[in-house]
Amino acid sequence: MRIGVLTSGGDCPGLNAVIRSIVHRAVVDHGDEVIGFQDGWKGLLECDYRKLDLDAVSGILALGGTILGSTRVQPTRLREGVERAKGHVAELGLDAIIPIGGEGTLKAARLLSDSGLPIVGVPKTIDNDIASTDVTFGFDTAVGVATEALDRLKTTAESHQRVLIVEVMGRHTGWIALHSGMAAGAHAIVVPERPFHIDELTKVVGARFEAGKKFAIVVVAEGAKPQEGTMAFEAGGTDVYGHERFAGVARQLAVELERRLEKEARPVILGHVQRGGTPTAYDRVLATRFGWHAVEAVHRGDFGQMTALRGTDITLVPLAEAVEHLKTVPAERYAEAECVL
Repeated sequence: MRIGVLTSGGDCPGLNAVIRSIVHRAVVDHGDEVIGFQDGWKGLLECDYRKLDLDAVSGILALGGTILGSTRVQPTRLREGVERAKGHVAELGLDAIIPIGGEGTLKAARLLSDSGLPIVGVPKTIDNDIASTDVTFGFDTAVGVATEALDRLKTTAESHQRVLIVEVMGRHTGWIALHSGMAAGAHAIVVPERPFHIDELTKVVGARFEAGKKFAIVVVAEGAKPQEGTMAFEAGGTDVYGHERFAGVARQLAVELERRLEKEARPVILGHVQRGGTPTAYDRVLATRFGWHAVEAVHRGDFGQMTALRGTDITLVPLAEAVEHLKTVPAERYAEAECVL
């Protein structure tokens, strides 16, 4: 068989581990040929690809980023390019395509699958917001990075008697904020699923200083917003891909808390450091398993599916199910953290 692979959307620790796993399983065990499209769906639309043999994936298991590159393609361009993509697949003699990506990538995968292309998707995102899978690779690494940063920030916050508002990634879901905040013992956690009330947040942080504590750490997901009408809040509009832009919730919270508490407050935005670097052992193993099972699905002809983790097993779920909705933090998880506002 001849298999095409691509990585699309935001980069994520573990992408190279999936690519390596696909190549090893396909080439060594099945005698397949694998090609990699450069820069995601853009590579498929422009027929820009490279051969992926064992030498091409040697030494990349622990490497962050993606050797294939990644870009975002506007939905309209992809819809208009369906027939061109099908033509390139036929021209290259591909028996299957394995796209590795998050919500946007998998929606595109479903679009192309519905048009008749043989596709098996692999879910990735540090946000852990893909439905139908218990966890996505990249999440564990991002939480570890954020937790280490919070541990370090505690000492400097205490030294200067400051409130630090630490902004982590999470456009629509608060999984990174929740897990890193719990792991680091943050004093307040703010997530997109539950709009916060500035009075309540001020009360929680202020109570620490009233109890004689010298600092406070607030973890906030980038997509978090206040309850309507509770504080002035600047929104950021949308980008050309239809994604919401953010004007900096940590910055706005720092200004407001400093004014209300009369304590020095500083925003810390972790940003893309959560996406980069070496994946954890857990993410390497999960990524490797996803790649292995994706190749097996291709050989069974199980197209229009996505690999997923259910408990300890890797299974397949329909792409349509996987992109039906985002996996948000359920309300019952808030009580476990104690400090989710």
